[in-house]
Amino acid sequence: MKKILDFIADEVKKAFEEAGYDGSFAGVTLSNRPDLCEYQCNGALAAAKTYKKAPLAIAEDVVARLQDSRILAAAEAVRPGFINLKLNAVFLGEYLRKMQADQRLSVEPAANPRKIIIDYGGPNVAKPLHVGHLRSAIIGESIKRMGRFMGHEVIGDVHLGDWGLQMGLIITELKRRKPDLPYFDESYTGEYPKEAPFTISELEEIYPAASAYSKDHEDYRQEAMEATYLLQHGHRGYQAILQHILNVSVTDLKKNYEKLNVTFDLWKGESDAQPYIPEMVSYLKEKGYAYEDQGALVVDVKEETDAKEVPPCMILKSDGASLYTTTDLATIVERMRDYHPDEILYVVDKRQEMHFIQVFRCARKTGLVEEDTKLTFLGFGTMNGKDGKPFKTREGGVMRLEYLLQDIEEEMYHKIMDNHAIDPEEARKTAKLVGLSAIKYGDLSNQASKDYVFDLDRFTSFEGNTGPYILYTIVRIKSILNKYREMGQNPDEAVIGAPAGESEKTLMLTLSRFNAACENAFEELAPHKICAFVYELANNFNSFYHETRILSEENEAQRASWIGTLKLTRDVLEKSIDLLGFSAPERM
Repeated sequence: MKKILDFIADEVKKAFEEAGYDGSFAGVTLSNRPDLCEYQCNGALAAAKTYKKAPLAIAEDVVARLQDSRILAAAEAVRPGFINLKLNAVFLGEYLRKMQADQRLSVEPAANPRKIIIDYGGPNVAKPLHVGHLRSAIIGESIKRMGRFMGHEVIGDVHLGDWGLQMGLIITELKRRKPDLPYFDESYTGEYPKEAPFTISELEEIYPAASAYSKDHEDYRQEAMEATYLLQHGHRGYQAILQHILNVSVTDLKKNYEKLNVTFDLWKGESDAQPYIPEMVSYLKEKGYAYEDQGALVVDVKEETDAKEVPPCMILKSDGASLYTTTDLATIVERMRDYHPDEILYVVDKRQEMHFIQVFRCARKTGLVEEDTKLTFLGFGTMNGKDGKPFKTREGGVMRLEYLLQDIEEEMYHKIMDNHAIDPEEARKTAKLVGLSAIKYGDLSNQASKDYVFDLDRFTSFEGNTGPYILYTIVRIKSILNKYREMGQNPDEAVIGAPAGESEKTLMLTLSRFNAACENAFEELAPHKICAFVYELANNFNSFYHETRILSEENEAQRASWIGTLKLTRDVLEKSIDLLGFSAPERM
């Protein structure tokens, strides 16, 4: 559906042209003074220089051509040359009826859909998810959902960390504990066991133990580095251990991501990029892009316009080992060959910005990506505690993600039980939904690039700009619709009419902006803009609700019109929170 702002802009443009002025001056925006008008046009101020005429006179000329508009109820020229506009209530009702009949709730799919790969996981295998993984998962999932809703083909890749020294440390520690396993027998030629020689709990204990031991024992660290080298160069037994690590870890990771309502299409890791590295390195050497510097292989990526130094992109270390830059470049090669994406988007900690500047420039300079393939870095800020420092447990460690989710669910469960007489089992299910809304909305309502304070008390509140407040609003609407059914009426047959009052019109105007909000949020990769829209819509609904006796209204047509507006409000709110990655219960 055409955006309502475009309808108004077209009307104003026609008026400018009929008055003898260029239509390019007819830009219309939402009013920054909603107490005076709903929309405004400031074009007469700019046109005054071109036509050497007083801006107020130009505005009056335009307004004179808008008096018979079917779309506008009022158009007024005010000093020094603003044009204040109010929408026609009948037209607004018509627009919302079309929106209600549209399965996509007025959102047009992209005219030129793109194929986009989003890299938004990045956990290391053999380690539990912790709060540091939260933002990438939550922001990336929301952008993936927005992109798909806008009609693009979006592929989510977890991009596991499964190739560095940590793998060598796990192999070395496993060999120390279980030296008789066939993976360490160089003469073994048979099939390796299908069952992993460890559980996820044992694996999560092995790595930190090995890491700590290696810091005080250089011989052990050297052994781990040798194991890493052998793994990266095809050691059969170590490759089999890696596969066990992946199988056990990914099974556990999937369970934990599922609790966050986060899914990936690809469960690839750095190890998947390894087959592409030798050919890529040969290509970079042969084409003269890569050269040796103190034994390491590097590619220069600095540019004359750089305000700060951008170091060369290191491809291989002096001992021939690969780095994150190597695997990230090889992953780009893999993605280009397998998917030919129009864009690859990385949702990662903003502190990695320099790394991705190097990787992107290297990929472009050397032709590893096609010229029209966009490489995008979306860096997010830190989730901090109330002390302003990165969020930690009370003991000062990094909190496991599952424990954080448990704490929030428990908090919501007690609040629900305290406020309502409800079955404890139902309260538990509701607490999971509301708890997830608290953590996701609490994160996404902040601009991605900014740090924010994780405040459990504020995020779990049923008042203010929070997930639980949004869900409570949706549940309130569902309750009214259910009562309407109990009166023998069908909400699906309710037809939206023109607004009868100001609070209703404000609500309807907000609903009409849903398509613009979705389009703008995805274009700017800004889930916080969906949150801002949702909060405004919830507030405007609650204002209307408190002013209006909806179900006791005696005029059946008026009551049905209000029910139609409520149903559309529920649908828009539910679609919006689905884009944010959570859902609402039936009752709270």
